This record gives sequence, C-alpha cells and structure tokens, in this order.
Amino acid sequence: MAIDIPLLSRICEAPGAPGHEKKIRELVLAELAGLADDIRTDAMGNVIALKKGRSSAKKSMAAAHMDEIGFIVTHIDDKGFVRFNPVGGFDPKTLTSQRVLIHGRKDVMGVMGSKPIHIMSPEERNKTPQIKDYFIDTGLSKKDVDKLISVGDFVTRHSELIEMGDCVNVKSLDNRASVFVLIETLRTLKKRKLKPAYDFHAAFTVQEEVGLRGAQAAALQIQPDFAFGLDTTIAYDVPGSTPQERCTALGQGAAIKLMDSSVICDYRMIEFMKATATRHKIQWQPEILAAGGTDTASLQRMVAGGSIAGAVSIPTRHIHQTIEMCHKQDLQSCIDLLAACVCELDKHKWAF
Repeated sequence: MAIDIPLLSRICEAPGAPGHEKKIRELVLAELAGLADDIRTDAMGNVIALKKGRSSAKKSMAAAHMDEIGFIVTHIDDKGFVRFNPVGGFDPKTLTSQRVLIHGRKDVMGVMGSKPIHIMSPEERNKTPQIKDYFIDTGLSKKDVDKLISVGDFVTRHSELIEMGDCVNVKSLDNRASVFVLIETLRTLKKRKLKPAYDFHAAFTVQEEVGLRGAQAAALQIQPDFAFGLDTTIAYDVPGSTPQERCTALGQGAAIKLMDSSVICDYRMIEFMKATATRHKIQWQPEILAAGGTDTASLQRMVAGGSIAGAVSIPTRHIHQTIEMCHKQDLQSCIDLLAACVCELDKHKWAF
C-alpha cells in the first residue's frame, strides 16, 4: 500500500515550533474532519479526537506531538543580523548555511551564517561549533528587518519533502511522521469500518520538545487505561555504526519501544504489541533508546494509578538535524500496528 506522500509533505513542511503550533494545528484539524466522533482543542492547544469504541468501560489513547525543534529571536544587531536561542535540542554543527524561516509580521527567509573557515584560527577550526557562533542573515537592512522581525519571534527550518529511493527526506519528521501515522490510523479505521475496542482518544500534543508538556495536560484530561506514545527514534544504521549503537534500522518495520531514558514500557503492553504484530504479519523491531524521551512517559504517569503504556516508534536517520529520513514501509507498518492494537485491546489478558 502506497502512503499519502502529498499529505505527509504538507504535515512536515508546516511550521510549528513549541508553543507556536497554530499552523500545524489548523492543518491537523482540517484533516480530522469526518474521521472522529468528537474533535476538540484544549487550552494548551492540544487537539484531541475521540473515536468511539465497542465499549466505554475503559479508555485508550495515543499521542503524537505536533511541535518541532526551532529557535527564538533574541537580538537584532545594528546591521540587521538576527541572533537566536534554540527551542528544543539541536546539534549545532548541522546548522551551517541552512535556510530557515523567521515567523515575524510575515515569514522572512534567512540563512544560518557563521565565520568562514578561511579566516578561522587553527584553534577555531578544531573546536566544536556552538549555537552562539551562528547568526541569521536575511539579506535585509536593519531598517527593513525591524519592520518585519521582533525579539520573541519564532524560527523554523525550511526544506521540502523529497523521495529518495524507498525513503522520504525532509525537516521535522520528528515528529510530523507520527502526526501523519495517527491521522492515517483514524482514516484506516474509518475506511475499513473498524471500531476500537474501547473509546480511543487520538491526541495531537504541543510542546513535547521542551518537556512533554502538552501530553501531560492531555493525559490528565483523558485518564487513559491504555496508552500509546507515537514518536520517531534513532536509526543509526549508517557507516561507522556498530550493531549495539543502531537502536533501530530503516526498512525493518515499526519499532516497539521497550524503554528510553524517561519510561520503561509496561511489559504487558510490550507482549501485547509483539503478539498483535506477529498475528497480523506486521514487520516490527525492538527499540531501546539510551537517551531521550517521548510523550509516552507523560501518558504512563499523568493518570491516577498510572496507565498501561507502550509506544510505536518510527525509525529515523539524521534525527534532530536540519533534515531527517524515514522509510515509507516503516510508516505503513506503524499505521497498521497502531490500528490493530487499538482494535484488539480487549483480546489480551492484562492481569499481572
């Protein structure tokens, strides 16, 4: 089955830094029309779509965060060059000469600039780049910059989605790939006339990149019995990697999270997800992420007594860089796995 590349492109290319998810939220709301029994937006900006299940005795939930790593304008110098701080975790060495959009009074294209290597001292050439070494060049005068850009404006990366072999390559696959998976899961349920086992709450959350904040508020509202985090994970399956470093690999299927630095997934959920994948012949691989966390931690803990939580992770190369890469078949496997899981929660023995 071919995935909807135009939809994935729109989702990934839409801007939405933490706390400024308006444009991606509007896109999500438009795509959800007709896919759920109820759709609402909470005070933080989370979008929550309810798909009624065969039973209301329990509640299930999946969360995919809408925000992307970005920057905030902190200073405009007397020549119009823009300084910034990161909002979310960046690898500074990947920023050189990259295009960005500054979301001011209107969107302004800029490029990340730094000191040319030709005039660096030997010490400067050998040191690891820092965020403070970069500025944004808009090509505009100070006077024109001041008309359009202010301290506090947000900045996002700029790139268009391209297909590369069996993969897609674009900025913000973390975590727009999961936004795509969650929308397409709802579409799959509708198309196949499937009902979730229990009332299913699909949450598109905000501010994950700065501390899982939206998911905390959403989980407190919903109080799910069963919860699935949806996010990307590291695929370090490239030259120079060793087997124990790879975490996941592209083209090897949906990743079932065992643990990361913020959560140990419920062993009952892990067993259920593995069995469901095997039963439906969905390709999967295990994931242990040594560093980094996802909304799964909030879904597990922000519930009275906790929830039975696990996660579907999307293997991703070049994560938290200016471009990221996922395999198309892995995306489809994640859609298939999540749809099967939410429909079969009542078929598993959940006792300890």
